[in-house]
Amino acid sequence: MWRQGSFLGLAALLAGAAVAGPLRFALPLDCTLGENCYIQNYVDTLPATGRVSDYACGPLSYDGHKGTDFALFTRAQMAAGVSVTAAADGVVRGTRDTMPDTGLSAATEAAIAGRECGNGLVIDHGDGWVSQYCHMKRGSITVQKGQAVQTGDRLGQVGLSGQSEFPHLHFTLRQNERVIDPFDPDNTATCGAAGQTLWATPPAYVAGGLLGLGFASAVPPFDSIKAGTAHSPALAADASALVLWAYMFGTRAGDSLTLVISGPEGFSFEHSTTLDKTQALSFRAAGKRLRTAGWPVGPYQGHATLRRKGQIISAEAIRLQIRP
Repeated sequence: MWRQGSFLGLAALLAGAAVAGPLRFALPLDCTLGENCYIQNYVDTLPATGRVSDYACGPLSYDGHKGTDFALFTRAQMAAGVSVTAAADGVVRGTRDTMPDTGLSAATEAAIAGRECGNGLVIDHGDGWVSQYCHMKRGSITVQKGQAVQTGDRLGQVGLSGQSEFPHLHFTLRQNERVIDPFDPDNTATCGAAGQTLWATPPAYVAGGLLGLGFASAVPPFDSIKAGTAHSPALAADASALVLWAYMFGTRAGDSLTLVISGPEGFSFEHSTTLDKTQALSFRAAGKRLRTAGWPVGPYQGHATLRRKGQIISAEAIRLQIRP
């Protein structure tokens, strides 16, 4: 269940059955998909073609991407601390824990070169299988080289180190140095669920949706939305504008977003827009400027609905209080 809304239509469950045999991998971080984390990117299934596709033939990947990105909704979650956990039993092969959580920018690119994984570690599971954990928080790693770990053991925390533009854990599986997509280990998926996966509990494929919704008195900077600080639960009656913003992932060209505000004394506002390009992360905002002595005092509600090919794939609601 995705917070106050739900992913429907194209976001139907596409998870396959776990692969037969002893090898199983658990979710590698302590969160609940759809509630406080989500999958931003999958393994690129077309790395040598110049095109990009995830295992479900969607665009949730980028050229040559070799892992699964388990992302947090905001940087505030990262600051509070979200644990990275061992996906399976094994022995720690090596760690790095000294890189700052600056993320990738023009100013940090040179320092990151050659250390794109940032802080992280590798676990050897035997028989040529290894898992790699990247972009962890500096100073958070709790294990060391040679240490045996079991499924679910805490390894550290999600961070923003290395070549990362948002807080997430990049999780890669390899067998004998070959990258394996845990959602489609046999490379048999046909634009949907694979017959087998390597997950103990296969996560559902979600094709994009809303990550957050909020009110503000002006269009907020994207950085504040990503940080989790953009929503104002209360505004004064003389606020210069009443703005509703929506934060989204995995949007595609042609998707439509509808923003609706309702309030006391029959207050009503609605704005719809068609998204013109496919984006990993994006936001849209709309609202009204104050043209009277003040906004009607009382409770307001904002609604956002994201549609793809006419079907609702995500919906969310949020409240606001206008005070005298």
